[in-house]
Amino acid sequence: MEIDNKYITLAYQLYTIEDGEEDEEPVEVANRRHPFQFISGLNLVLSKFEENVRDLARGDEFDFVIPCADAYGEFNEELMFDVPESVFMVDGKIDFNYIHEGAVVPMMGEDGSRFNATIIEIKKDAVTIDLNHPRAGQDLHFVGHVIESRPATNEEISEMLNTTSECAGCGGSCEGGCGGCSGGGCGGC
Repeated sequence: MEIDNKYITLAYQLYTIEDGEEDEEPVEVANRRHPFQFISGLNLVLSKFEENVRDLARGDEFDFVIPCADAYGEFNEELMFDVPESVFMVDGKIDFNYIHEGAVVPMMGEDGSRFNATIIEIKKDAVTIDLNHPRAGQDLHFVGHVIESRPATNEEISEMLNTTSECAGCGGSCEGGCGGCSGGGCGGC
């Protein structure tokens, strides 16, 4: 079976829906000047996102909702816990420019796996972190249009795979080096 890899460029606005209420303002915007680009068939975006846009043509508009179960899942309280403050210390100190409530920080598990955590609270001897995806528990409403949709070249596929393998090394938190995935947007990082 041959994989149909398309080079797809989109402009969209992403709204989140939580407890039946949709945000009035978009939480993410990809416009013509800074569009979202991906190659289909490489499992780089949410599967439901790709399903909704892969067969569209240049100029087509879209407006669809991905339920949280098909996006980043329900919010899980068990993924919030305290870790010793020493985990965040360098030379015996915490750099509060980087470690503060709301910050998303790259972490590494005992097995060497990399992941991101959101700092919820800094306590006297511990830091409360949240391992849920920032969009967990939210339905995702995408409204936009297709700027480009065409067969991907071998060079584009190779370049995309090289970029994502570099991104995997930082847990998706590369400052822009992962195509902007660090904010949890881009349809699937």
